Amino acid sequence: MQELKLSDWLPTTNKEVKIRGWETLDVILFSGDAYVDHPTFGPAVIGRLLESMGLRVAIVPQPNVNDNLQDFVKLGKPRLFFGVTGGCMDPMISNYNANKKRRDKDAYTPNGDIGFRPDYASTVYSKILKEKWPDTPVLIGGIEGSLRRVTHYDYWSDQLMPTILETSKADMLVYGMGEQPLREIVRLLEKGVPFNSINTVNQTAVLLHKDDKIPKNSNWEDVEIASHEVCLKDKKKYASNFKVIEQESNKLAARRIFQKVGEKTLMINPPYPTMTEAEIDASFDLPYTRLPHPKYNKRGPIPAYEMIKTSINIHRGCFGGCSFCTISAHQGKFIASRSKESILREVDKVANMPDFKGYLSDIGGPSANMYQMKGKVQSICDKCVAPSCISPVICSNLDTSHKPLTDLYQAVDSHPKVKKSFIGSGIRHDMLVPEFNKNADPKELDAYTEEVMTKHVSGRLKVAPEHTSDPVLKLMRKPSFTYFHKFKERFDKINIKKNLKLQLIPYFISNHPACEVEDMANLAAETKDMGFQLEQVQGFTPTPMTVATVIYYSGYHPYTLKKVNTPKTRKEKDEQHRFFFWYKDENKAWIKKTLNRVGRQDLLKVLLPEKTEKWRKNKPNGEAKDTFNDAVPFNQRKQKVKYKSKKKRR
Repeated sequence: MQELKLSDWLPTTNKEVKIRGWETLDVILFSGDAYVDHPTFGPAVIGRLLESMGLRVAIVPQPNVNDNLQDFVKLGKPRLFFGVTGGCMDPMISNYNANKKRRDKDAYTPNGDIGFRPDYASTVYSKILKEKWPDTPVLIGGIEGSLRRVTHYDYWSDQLMPTILETSKADMLVYGMGEQPLREIVRLLEKGVPFNSINTVNQTAVLLHKDDKIPKNSNWEDVEIASHEVCLKDKKKYASNFKVIEQESNKLAARRIFQKVGEKTLMINPPYPTMTEAEIDASFDLPYTRLPHPKYNKRGPIPAYEMIKTSINIHRGCFGGCSFCTISAHQGKFIASRSKESILREVDKVANMPDFKGYLSDIGGPSANMYQMKGKVQSICDKCVAPSCISPVICSNLDTSHKPLTDLYQAVDSHPKVKKSFIGSGIRHDMLVPEFNKNADPKELDAYTEEVMTKHVSGRLKVAPEHTSDPVLKLMRKPSFTYFHKFKERFDKINIKKNLKLQLIPYFISNHPACEVEDMANLAAETKDMGFQLEQVQGFTPTPMTVATVIYYSGYHPYTLKKVNTPKTRKEKDEQHRFFFWYKDENKAWIKKTLNRVGRQDLLKVLLPEKTEKWRKNKPNGEAKDTFNDAVPFNQRKQKVKYKSKKKRR
């Protein structure tokens, strides 16, 4: 492999700009993450995309907001615009756990050090830039911008907040995956169109002032939702907004959304169509070094990079539509799959990196087993408004064949330098159960399951049934726990047949909307009866732009406007979560008292039988860990990484 030069990365300093022979820049990006030049890191993707369009691009990673703010002026003024993102995760999730306590590590910073990313980073960066460079447009994007594009509940401040365009003072917001809108924005700017006149690009949002005329677009229909001020006064109106927002975000022919914010009007333009195979291939085929910038060489490893450096992302989007998950709000529900050829090119690039040991950590995506799945008849998808393609049942128009995925795994493994490829992304186990996935050939499902179990996991297969209560699962948009039982039966048969001795590790959530204490007691009893001593557990964390969060704040389901009870106090949350750890001595007296109080002696007999029982755990050696206080929402779960230090900056 050719030795890399400093100029192979996007420049981050004036010195690096000069190395490239540039005097000025066209676009300067600001990010809450350290700069890793890898297709999994959004700022790198956007930087490389703009570079491919002939622009001179620099990136300022994790600018210091606690000094004289020199990071915001050191590269000068860009010709076109500043781009701002809080990073690959919402900064509030990066900075705080489910109990609103400061985390002691940041996976997107060298060494996992904290103190390098401010709360509400996009807003902080944007406001500083507008103060320093008032005449230069600021464009915000990334997951923080996507999830906060409209009136939203902010769990950490416990209040409704307006669109991030209002709080950040930015000029435009690009929501979702940004390649398509940015291409069009740059095309118009290079054509000479003023930035403030660019207001009809798909997948963008702007704030119109009182006297601004509403831009015309004959191809779009419009819909107006309750104003921010109305939402502040009426929780039911706020809840009703979300149905419109979610449906329009996931339609192929969406309406333009308007919302009044004081004397201004938020205008959210419809999303772009799903990226074609050629478009997504082009994004992944950009000349990434796949490495952190050399400036971090002496600061220690970046944990998030260490986890994904030998992973391959094969698609974007998720049609699950889970009520607690933000993936579809950012990436959409329709799957954009890469070609096998593009994936294999990336595999070859990784395999030829100097430190490659023969193991690929993940061949996956938002969900591991949705590759190349789409509607059989496109015209049916064109009219669809359902937020999920598989809840409450799998759509009869959805092609759920797993054969392309099985073939892809085998093609990857045929590379001479690949010893083993793992599936680290979450697998939708329900889609591997013929009783649920009636569209698929049972033999194909068995072939995929066997392929994964025999060749692509190391000792443990992690899946996410999330709960055992059917009412809770229905609200989550997850299938009945019955299908987890059926999957476990198939898993056990293959385990025995192949003499694998693999362990099944399920994820579960406590204190989700609609979940009661009895539901958690049932969960504890049923999973104990199945032989599990749970270890992958967390408490529900409200994040913007999810059904569950709307219910948590408002008390109403946005689709039915019926009341839904949600545990909100610390006492309620802790009580629900304790049932995960029924086997701990300190919880036994409390469990006995609680179940006697609610009249569930039947569950008490299961969890705490009076006679000593011989109980074989379906788990590895060692205690299960309570991750409640350090929980990360489902859509941003990552493998645990060891950190060398917990230094704070500034």
